[in-house]
Amino acid sequence: MELFPEFKFGLLNGWLALALLTITDGICFLVFPKAVVKRLFDRSGWSQKQVVFTVIGKLCAVVSIVLLVMTPLKIGSAVFVIGLIVTVAGLTGLVTALINFKNTPLDQPVERGIYRISRHPQIVMSTVVLLGGAIAIGSWSGVITLIFARVFGHFGIVAEEQVCLKKYGDSYRDYMQRIPRYFVFF
Repeated sequence: MELFPEFKFGLLNGWLALALLTITDGICFLVFPKAVVKRLFDRSGWSQKQVVFTVIGKLCAVVSIVLLVMTPLKIGSAVFVIGLIVTVAGLTGLVTALINFKNTPLDQPVERGIYRISRHPQIVMSTVVLLGGAIAIGSWSGVITLIFARVFGHFGIVAEEQVCLKKYGDSYRDYMQRIPRYFVFF
């Protein structure tokens, strides 16, 4: 791993992890009912601060994505193998989370499957996929920018929870008390 890896365009760059993430999301969004997809992207009720911090988080994510696109994979190295394993684990968790989300009635909070161990498994698993890509290219700067993206993105997650509290009331409040926000240790 290096802080600033060499940039060069190539077919075997970290963009492959990003492409897998995009394809996975895209297929799910195409086959899911429109009401489910709309529910995924509901931003009503967010404060100005939450919107601003979420945008800053997305800008950090763009930097991380640029690093993935511009940096060759470290094929044949231990970091590549570790990154590949992390990416596949993240994609598996993301697909599971999306299916759990889709299969929950729209008038109920999502509490089944992987949502029993994290209130935000889609965000966690998308982050895991991008982390796997950053590891596979051997880039500490990719990991660092991804961490900043998630720190600022936290405000959007808090906003989503506030919207869910308004929409689902006590059932979501009980869910929040039982299930950690990000994963079993948070």
